[in-house]
Amino acid sequence: MDIRNVAIIAHVDHGKTTLIDGLLKQSKTFRENEAAMAQTLILDSSEQERERGITILAKNTAITYRNVKINIIDTPGHADFGGEVERTLNMADGALLVIDAQEGPMPQTRFVLKKALELGLQLIVVINKIDKRAAQVEKVTSETHDLFLEVATHETQLEFPVYYAIGREGKAWAKLPENPTEHADLTPLFEAMLHYVPAPRVEKEKPFQLLVTTLDWDDFQGKYAIGRIARGRATPGRAVALLTKSGRREDARIERVYVSQGLKRIEVPSADAGDIVALTGISAAHIGDTIADVSAPEALPTIAIAEPTVTMSIGSNTSPLAGREGQFVTSRQLLDRILKELETNVSLRFEERDGNEHLLSGRGELHLAVFLENLRREGFEFHVGKPRVIMKRIEGQEMEPLEELVIDVEKSYSGAVMGEVGKRRGVLISQTDNPDGSMRLVFIIPTRGLLGFRSQLLTLSRGTGLMSSQFLRYEPMGAALPRLRNGVLIASDSGKAVAYGLNVAQGRGSTFIGPQTDVYEGMIVGLNSREEDIEVNVTKEKRLSNMRASGSDEAIQLTPPTIMSLEQSLDFLEDNEFLEITPKSLRLRKKLLTATERAKVRRAARDAD
Repeated sequence: MDIRNVAIIAHVDHGKTTLIDGLLKQSKTFRENEAAMAQTLILDSSEQERERGITILAKNTAITYRNVKINIIDTPGHADFGGEVERTLNMADGALLVIDAQEGPMPQTRFVLKKALELGLQLIVVINKIDKRAAQVEKVTSETHDLFLEVATHETQLEFPVYYAIGREGKAWAKLPENPTEHADLTPLFEAMLHYVPAPRVEKEKPFQLLVTTLDWDDFQGKYAIGRIARGRATPGRAVALLTKSGRREDARIERVYVSQGLKRIEVPSADAGDIVALTGISAAHIGDTIADVSAPEALPTIAIAEPTVTMSIGSNTSPLAGREGQFVTSRQLLDRILKELETNVSLRFEERDGNEHLLSGRGELHLAVFLENLRREGFEFHVGKPRVIMKRIEGQEMEPLEELVIDVEKSYSGAVMGEVGKRRGVLISQTDNPDGSMRLVFIIPTRGLLGFRSQLLTLSRGTGLMSSQFLRYEPMGAALPRLRNGVLIASDSGKAVAYGLNVAQGRGSTFIGPQTDVYEGMIVGLNSREEDIEVNVTKEKRLSNMRASGSDEAIQLTPPTIMSLEQSLDFLEDNEFLEITPKSLRLRKKLLTATERAKVRRAARDAD
């Protein structure tokens, strides 16, 4: 069968996964009565993907159009999951670059386009959401041509077809339609993939060879090694050599061969070069390894993945409430789970250290937060420290990463946003008016200035601000950032919080917990209105007496507590604090729980000065 391997690449929320929904449905991949025909975001199957509205993991699907099998690779649009994009593009020969007709090319658009062009993929540009009220199709098309001119490595890459689409309605055109409400379907895109994307250039008659691009696992077949067959044929029972990135060889045997068909993985008696397959029986396979016929054990070039940018400490839960809410609470259980994650999460790094403080590193705060949330939902208890940007020492000088930050915000909030970015050492490069009346602000900012900024932007803009960023370069370490948070209210006693104690605490600042919440000494229960940390007893009840003062029997009116998400809690942390994470709770705490221990550290710091 003739084959096309096509990746779908885009900046986050430009409609990539919705467009794939239409391709799946209009290719008759599903029967009319199948549940998938009524679904949206079909490939975003995990809970977190649906909750967050973003693609986190790259996925493969396959459709058939005019007797041609089209393997479609859905890739994440968020910069923190760029590692997924980098490795899965190796399986493609062409790509649909989806661009929002209002927003135009964004930082991640540049990143994914650059990676696709470096691999020599044939690009098809899709200007999506042309029905938006503030769509500016001609301007966006011009900006796209400028972007290709900026990142192309060869003049032949400057010629590319442009299509126009309304992905959520399943419509596409080869020319900009005068009336987007007219009847249309995605036939132009199907034809474009067949016409512009070349069939894979492969050697079918040579010995089998495949680069492992991703891994999967289930309880029935164990590990699946997934990749595109570079040459030869994959057949069950074939003896193969597993060639690791370190140069080691291990003999193995293919047990079963699977290919994609819609959302399903079906077993086949064989698969030829150019097709994307999932192989079982090779339990030692890792991403970047080569599986080759034993008669010609030759390794393919491994996949280069960009290094992590953010790190944090992680360890088993050590608070007084440890073990009450989780199923997996020991350090060994946590380490085993992290090591398992490293097999498939190629952008994640882990450094095991003595004691209970290990280092976990990823491509950004969101990348790490998604993994931490997965651990939490699986029943793990653990704590983490403040996220930190990873610095580099280049020619003896400490260097820090800089990023381009793009913010779209309503004009009435732009002053507050610029002020906050300025505090974080951001420099405004440009500001332009958007067609919808909002403003686009572009900054250059140190990566460390971005830590905790996403939740701050939502607060400043009343939830309407949008931001994206992209790594630019390393520069010498700049000045320290000012402290961006006040001190905290620390529980001085253990027990259950009561209304009287919380009312006293709310006289000092805002609280994070409600009545009847279990607290322990050293737990952070609120944010102080001043810069210093103070201790409060939220378990303290009002003394009872026989005398009644005027108004003493009136019910205490508490302000509702501030409840923070996992990402907001990570953003809140300072160097001397932990976030305790369990399946049921998020608790902020000091690393040193007792006031005596914290006082000793403060005295030692003063003496050192």
